[in-house]
Amino acid sequence: MGQIKELMTVKPRTVNTGDSIVDAAKLMKGEDTGVAPIVDGDRLVGVITDRDIAIRVVAEGRDPESTKVDEIASQNLVTIDPQQNLDEALRLMAQHQVRRLPVVEEDGKLVGIIAQADVARHADSSRTGEVVEEISE
Repeated sequence: MGQIKELMTVKPRTVNTGDSIVDAAKLMKGEDTGVAPIVDGDRLVGVITDRDIAIRVVAEGRDPESTKVDEIASQNLVTIDPQQNLDEALRLMAQHQVRRLPVVEEDGKLVGIIAQADVARHADSSRTGEVVEEISE
């Protein structure tokens, strides 16, 4: 099976630490995605999802203008190296029940994002089906 770097979205749009929730939501809307990587320089420091915004901001009545992305970001990052293969991406997605993995070099530099849909287009269909079921549980 192919390597991650062949299928990932290269140089994904990001938000910076200290940016507001509104900034992250606008980026997600503009990119038609449910995730925004948070960087400090070019190093990945967190990830914020549309679900994070709904649960940790809207449902808690926090102000999206004054709440910063790093205040609510998912800190337990699951990442993958660009040299890894698609089987490893599927394994990580299933194990951690995530649909997208930031692709990060050894020095922490964010170089891309690989989504479940990217992997599904190139993976064995039965294996992909298993992973989708595991992620959706």
